[in-house]
Amino acid sequence: MKNTFKKLTIAIVLTLAVFIAVGPALAGQLVIKGSTTVLPAAQKIAEAYMQERNVSVSLSGGGSGNGIKAIIDGTTDIANASRFIKDKEIKMACDKGVYPVPFRIAMDCIVPVVHPSNPVSDLSINQLGAIYKGEITNWKDVGGKNEKIVVVSRDSSSGTYEVWGDIVLKKERVVPSALTVASNGAAVQTVGQTTGAIGYIGLAYLNESLKQLKVDGVKGTEATTISGQYEVSRPLYMFTNGWPEGVTLDFINYVFSPKGQKLVQAVGSVPVFMP
Repeated sequence: MKNTFKKLTIAIVLTLAVFIAVGPALAGQLVIKGSTTVLPAAQKIAEAYMQERNVSVSLSGGGSGNGIKAIIDGTTDIANASRFIKDKEIKMACDKGVYPVPFRIAMDCIVPVVHPSNPVSDLSINQLGAIYKGEITNWKDVGGKNEKIVVVSRDSSSGTYEVWGDIVLKKERVVPSALTVASNGAAVQTVGQTTGAIGYIGLAYLNESLKQLKVDGVKGTEATTISGQYEVSRPLYMFTNGWPEGVTLDFINYVFSPKGQKLVQAVGSVPVFMP
């Protein structure tokens, strides 16, 4: 029942957002904080938005948990999140008179990545889970070289960490020896510079310094995310305090406009409406 209510809420919010016309040019300031997975799309959209509106947009990362905390504390207008808000966060918000409203602005898949010199190209969900729990510690045990596996993980404030933990680790703990990084960008840098490393990132952060692995024979792409073939995928959200108004509403509408969704697609995330 709880999951059904969440899905219904998202569907209603998403539908209403589409049918509200994008407003005229406005003046003001807008603060956006949160997920580093949503950050590339938010940044691209904010740049275009500021060129068309007399609005200053302040944008920062810090993780989904920090974005939602900022909405609850009243220090941001929009919270970016790569996961849905938790029950305990909803309670904290309501206790402060804050009522977070979710907007599903894109889809994303989380892709496992290794150093380009690694011969491994495909791992199962079970193998990934065993690696991240410390049960598999050498690449030779999954068809690679005789080399120690360096596990790279995200910190607990990350929505990507939460989703990876749910789908891959089945809610079990990451091996204590894992290198913890604070952002997708830091994961890219660490894995790209470490021959034995494995990490996981949002699709928008994939670049030539990394080798993307398939999961159970399926490559994470826009098409496999839309079709549901790729298992490690999730929605991306923007949250507001109550139904947005003024500049905040105008920006949310801009995100859902054909131009906004094209910009979502341009950075490697999957639009909710194909532009």
